[in-house]
Amino acid sequence: MLDIHFIRENADVIKAGAAKKRIEVDVDRLLAVDDERKLLRQELDAKRSEQIRRSSEMQYAKGFDREKLLEAMRQLKNGMTEGEEKLKAVMTEWQKLMLMVPNIPDMSVPDGVSDAENIEVKKWPAQSAVEGGEPATFGFAPKGHVELMTALGIADFERGAKVAGFRGYFLKGDGVLLMNAVWQLALKHFSAKGLTPLSVPSLVRREAFLGTGYLPQGEEDLYKTQDGEYLAGTAEVATMGYYMNETIDLSVQPVQFLAFSPCFRREAGAHGKDVNGLIRVHEFFKWEQVVLCRAEHDESVRMHEWLNRNTEEFIELLNIPYHTVVNCGGDLGLGQVKKYDIELWVPAENTYREISSASYFHDFQTRRLNIRYRDAEGTMRFPHSLNSTAIPTPRILVSIVENYQQADGTIKVPEALVPYVGKTVIGGAR
Repeated sequence: MLDIHFIRENADVIKAGAAKKRIEVDVDRLLAVDDERKLLRQELDAKRSEQIRRSSEMQYAKGFDREKLLEAMRQLKNGMTEGEEKLKAVMTEWQKLMLMVPNIPDMSVPDGVSDAENIEVKKWPAQSAVEGGEPATFGFAPKGHVELMTALGIADFERGAKVAGFRGYFLKGDGVLLMNAVWQLALKHFSAKGLTPLSVPSLVRREAFLGTGYLPQGEEDLYKTQDGEYLAGTAEVATMGYYMNETIDLSVQPVQFLAFSPCFRREAGAHGKDVNGLIRVHEFFKWEQVVLCRAEHDESVRMHEWLNRNTEEFIELLNIPYHTVVNCGGDLGLGQVKKYDIELWVPAENTYREISSASYFHDFQTRRLNIRYRDAEGTMRFPHSLNSTAIPTPRILVSIVENYQQADGTIKVPEALVPYVGKTVIGGAR
């Protein structure tokens, strides 16, 4: 959420930012409602002052004068009740409009309507590129992960759909070992960066979703319980809620969490997209990096690059080709100032697929969540927040299986995962 004074003083900048993000918001209506809100509050404050004055006069009034004062007090109270009802209605609209105002994208964010217009800023390994700019090819026709994992008996998609419905899956045997190995390597790698491991709830109250900006726009993609809670699609939501309505200490270093949770997404609007396999599922598990730092733009930029690089280094440990893109305005969410996506090479599809997103928000989320800190001068401020996928599972298995497939249908285990899997090949000899 942006400060209303900032919105008022920078209305044209807000409108331009919303246009760049392709988000519709009526800034003029918000400012008109804000004017009405302030006027009603002034009128109520004046009536409260008059009520106090007349209450004082009542102590000395007698007879007819007292009756006149009592009648004036009754009318004043009725007027205040009417004014409070008007203010309540105006505040409801004001709050809804405020929640719809997007954060301003950074000047370095490219213009564009969708992810098709994101711009590549890095490719790894650069020396693997062949003519056409894609990673080196196999000496045989590569198979997709569904075919490979089914043949090896390490995943069952047919029974997954039978039990869990559309996009359901089972992992079996070495498929479970492989996913668990990714978790263990991720815990080791990201913890060594100074991130504190945190296991967080997936069942989260509405306030945390509003605070992180997933509501109200993203409600259709969330599972909701009969008690009014929601199942989160990322550990970011609960982790950001951890310090909600608290004052934190940033005098020594930023808050740096490595959060883990089951995640749930309805994938609303994704019908017909990635209907097979592990790319787009309703239930998955994810490690997430979450940072709260000083309210300084340069600090946010530095932490943003660091978080994204942490994940790039993890992918390099697995020796999987990837590229990093900077997201265009139309591919940014409500609160994001800037975002990188890391996309892994998927041989069977001859394309890159997203595996991680790294974003920073300035104080957009912390203002909503009322998370504060005292700066060096003792001034109370809202810290900046950032988050980045550390690694999602089972989606990462798609690129592991497809990039490490052998001509005989076996899967070579990435060297970094061998100590956790306990074998060098899946489907063959150790």
